[in-house]
Amino acid sequence: MTKIAASELILNPDGSIYHLNLKPEHIATDIIFVGDQNRVPKITKHFDSIEFDIQKREFRTITGTFKGKRITIISTGIGPDNIDIVMNEIDALVNIDFETRTAKKEFTQLNIVRIGTSGSLQDYIPVNSFVLAKYGIGFDGVLHSYDCKDILNPEFEDAFIKHTNWSPRKARPYVVQNSSELENKLKSDSIFLGVTATAVGFYGPQGRILRLAIQDPELNHKIDNFVYNDVKITNLEMETSAIYGLSKLLGHNACSMNCIIANRATGDFSENPGKAVEELIVYTLDKLTS
Repeated sequence: MTKIAASELILNPDGSIYHLNLKPEHIATDIIFVGDQNRVPKITKHFDSIEFDIQKREFRTITGTFKGKRITIISTGIGPDNIDIVMNEIDALVNIDFETRTAKKEFTQLNIVRIGTSGSLQDYIPVNSFVLAKYGIGFDGVLHSYDCKDILNPEFEDAFIKHTNWSPRKARPYVVQNSSELENKLKSDSIFLGVTATAVGFYGPQGRILRLAIQDPELNHKIDNFVYNDVKITNLEMETSAIYGLSKLLGHNACSMNCIIANRATGDFSENPGKAVEELIVYTLDKLTS
């Protein structure tokens, strides 16, 4: 087996992986991602017990048990670039032998659920509702750094590019489906199924204008009225497509649960986003352990 160089698989002096500061024994195979490090204890307050708690930079990790199931909560920070770090490092924790610096012969599959906040692009998806992303459509370009063609949906992508007159100066949008196994576990009649778009930034990349003109002021409108095989793009955030793409490439299951705190179509913003997020946390934990 090919040995991975120290410059590629970077370990801290204590043997933990570089950014997350974790060792293999610190994580469960069921993992919940959140963006905000302060949201980690808001989830683990529901746990029966806490086994491990550590933070390095924006990456906070707590592992414990909920209703007898061992679960790890990790804060990823904001954006697809951080997802690239977290996904590669958690996979390394379970599928690379740190002593020999080689891939393990026996593969370990992870179940990854994102709990995040998002803005709805459709007027029929109100604030404080929940969207489960059946697909992620990425505007970020991260996945194009990998050999990803076999997991994408080029027909969906081409239709979107044509509809929006997508600028060739931007990264090509890519479409990845979620894990149907996790979707079936998490969905219910109270959840909207949709397509979650992932932007590479919060302001211009999501069509917000403060003092800078943007490349296409009509892009959000083009996105919200795009339809492919009766599917619409429901919401916009900054992590889902990278999670879906890297999970698929690495062989893991992933599903993204989004709490809608803003509706870009109606201009509404949740009066109590904390309460809505708490309800999504409880819903997701119960579904994962039911």
